[in-house]
Amino acid sequence: MAAKERIAVNPFQGLRVEIETLVPFGEVLSRLRQSMGNANVPEFEALVMEAIPQAQFVEKVEERFVGESGFMLFHEIDHGSWLPKFGIDRHTVRLILGNPLIAITMIRHDITAGLFAPVEILLAEKESGSGTLITYVRPSSLMAIEENPPLRQAAEELRASSSAKWISHSCRDVSLFG
Repeated sequence: MAAKERIAVNPFQGLRVEIETLVPFGEVLSRLRQSMGNANVPEFEALVMEAIPQAQFVEKVEERFVGESGFMLFHEIDHGSWLPKFGIDRHTVRLILGNPLIAITMIRHDITAGLFAPVEILLAEKESGSGTLITYVRPSSLMAIEENPPLRQAAEELRASSSAKWISHSCRDVSLFG
């Protein structure tokens, strides 16, 4: 007998965080870029394909890709480049960032945590033009939606880690995941 397909719909609630700062958009973006390593995707994928042990993989990831923040930039989407065509003239950039060495601490407890790693944040110039709005959904609120104590503990450790505090360098004393 063939296995039946199963579709489950599990509602959950994420925590959306919005930070307003008077630091200009360009400065916030520049500081963030400087604090993150650049995960050149083809170069990262080449490393993944190397037949090396875990310890060497970890060492190379930290050495080649991870920035001082503990994160690497995987991709940047400049919404501000096309928004003026629709009458919205604001600098707006979506950043996709993460660290597989942090992500594994959660994914090992629930493979579906990988849906929310890497993390995404949106930087938008405030409508007034003075300052920046930083918006993200707290990853720990997305990853641990069912009873899973090891996953919840790993997500909480991420919130408390120094890696999660990197945004303070960019705008003010605020934790990205706090």
